[in-house]
Amino acid sequence: MTELEFVVAGETYTATVLEDEAPESARALEAMLPLESELMHVRWSGYATWINVDDAELSEVPRENHTVYPSRGDILLYPGYKNEQELLIACGPTCFKSPAGELAGNHVACLDATRDELAAIEERTLRDGVQPITVRRR
Repeated sequence: MTELEFVVAGETYTATVLEDEAPESARALEAMLPLESELMHVRWSGYATWINVDDAELSEVPRENHTVYPSRGDILLYPGYKNEQELLIACGPTCFKSPAGELAGNHVACLDATRDELAAIEERTLRDGVQPITVRRR
């Protein structure tokens, strides 16, 4: 089982990659690592944050283990079928959508963070703007 570290503004969290449920997405995510980027508040989806991954090659990633309604801590990989490519991290009630409508992202990993930690991440991006994030193998 692959584990990742998500370092958000100096705070480190562990995520478990769902290799059996989303194998192609897991391989695509691993190919992006290490990823240094910006974590932003979602614009349309509710209590969540996202990382733009438009530079990654995701055109061959199929729909797998996909959902519109991720649970708190779920990490979705969206290969960009209707919108820009991204990793979405659900921090609370979330309906993944964009100006193009609802989007189904591939549930590729689960962030091991408490309800309060996820709320703090989401609130920080809403209040203070983008936050530095690094995603790497653990």
